[in-house]
Amino acid sequence: MARQHRSRDRRIRSALAVQLLLASLLLVSFAGVGVGHAATTPTHDTAGIAVSDEPDSNATAAVVELYPDPVRDGDTGEYVVVRLPEHGNWSLSDGESTTRLRNRTGRLLITPDPEVVSDSAGDGATVVEGSFALANTGETVVLRRGREIVHRVRYAETTEGERYLPAVAEWRPRGLDPRPAITTGPANATAFLLPDSPGVPIETLRSAEDCLLIGGYSFTSERVTEALLAAESRGVDVRVLVEAEPVNGASARQARLLDRLADAGIEVRVVGVGANRFAFHHPKYAVADGRALVLSENWKPSGVGGASSRGWGVRTENGTTADELAALFRNDSTAADTQPWAAFRENRRFESVPAANGSYPTQFAPEHVTARNVTLLTAPGNAESELVSAIDAAETRVDVLQPSLGRQDNTLVRATLRAAQRGVEVRILLSGAWYSAEENEALVSWLNDWADRNDAPLSARISEPEGRYEKIHAKGLLVDDDLAVVGSLNWNENSATRNREVALALHGPEPVAYYRESFDADWQGGSGAGRTWLFAAGAVAAVLVAGLVATRSLNFAAVEKWEE
Repeated sequence: MARQHRSRDRRIRSALAVQLLLASLLLVSFAGVGVGHAATTPTHDTAGIAVSDEPDSNATAAVVELYPDPVRDGDTGEYVVVRLPEHGNWSLSDGESTTRLRNRTGRLLITPDPEVVSDSAGDGATVVEGSFALANTGETVVLRRGREIVHRVRYAETTEGERYLPAVAEWRPRGLDPRPAITTGPANATAFLLPDSPGVPIETLRSAEDCLLIGGYSFTSERVTEALLAAESRGVDVRVLVEAEPVNGASARQARLLDRLADAGIEVRVVGVGANRFAFHHPKYAVADGRALVLSENWKPSGVGGASSRGWGVRTENGTTADELAALFRNDSTAADTQPWAAFRENRRFESVPAANGSYPTQFAPEHVTARNVTLLTAPGNAESELVSAIDAAETRVDVLQPSLGRQDNTLVRATLRAAQRGVEVRILLSGAWYSAEENEALVSWLNDWADRNDAPLSARISEPEGRYEKIHAKGLLVDDDLAVVGSLNWNENSATRNREVALALHGPEPVAYYRESFDADWQGGSGAGRTWLFAAGAVAAVLVAGLVATRSLNFAAVEKWEE
């Protein structure tokens, strides 16, 4: 079955008049962004609506979960989970049928297909057979005690494979429970850049003596493969977890290298089979004993091989970060939507894709830095909100390095605009790669025009590598002189809310100083001008630019497609 969420390209494809109207609305919304406004979380008015809020206390009866649209023919396996704190004359109804729960208590999973969902009970739930059929177009489910309505939940159109949680009014894929941001304490760390220092990731893998875990999106590096095979041969427990279906599918090179690893006895698993939790498994990290390696680059020549992309990376030595990252790996690699590589690759065809082979100088050597504190951020769940909070707390300056920004009305971009409006110096540097150049130039023009019109200290530029790297692939954020964020989080809604992403927030002046020095250098090589055809007179130009970005926003898939 095709991966979920991948047909969700909702970019507007209307005529110029509609583009202008939408652009004007966007400009009005941005003009209203004011000092001190709270961060805005995207709303999903077609998801689900809890008519009566579920109380937090476990002592209160409630509907706690609905699963109306399973990834099975005929929606076999749908269910409702309720919590009953005490015996009573309970019943559950969908308006057409009623399931009696008289004298039942505890956590109950009610389903018309008990033999199918026996593995879904979890948390000590008791499976109870019910006769309801939940509609995929929307339904109201009512929990009663006698004739009294205790909890009523209404949801709108479903999303296949996702469960609805009334307590938070969200649809979530089965098996996905967003994690909190985890503070792991102070750390000695090695900060490094790519393509400048491809030796740091390889040295990290070669240093493993007991455990080596690799989490990634794609995997096409011969050097990394050799390092993992060597580790396995010396008795290291090596495990690899990658995305099952990267954009355009896994390449023949990836299939060959993963075959080598699996044939050597290394556990290789893929994420994204069946009712999957993520749109894409997109992190880039490794755990080597007590070391945690987190970076923006993929396990491929263009990334960790140093043959193309500007990337940021960090390796921490405090052990606690490695432990938390290892726990994330275990959680993600043992879920129901993962599968061994050998089983997944059967009867699949793989296309040949040339590997990057560029060569670039080392301008910035790795540097040992001390972080006062380290926070492990993940998406879905906490990364976006934590970054918004950090930007909202900025006092002097914010630097953003991204391949693209998706749309100018996303939550993180709006946070940077709020920062600029209260006087924080904001710099945004975007990639000039050919596949994103048009959209990025339009957005840079819009941002700079917005700054001029609002007299705000915000500047945006397109990077010009000038032989130092090929393109920007880093996803970096610097706030004041006290926070550096390194990881895989692209600044678009899909990445923040649908992808598995991993980032480290490094608190302290030393990490910030290291990455800001390189940012300054990349910034000086950038250009603040868009193409001349983007400019016209006054407000008309702003509307045209905003309309272009609104209708031709670069999505995640477009960026990832051309990573080599």
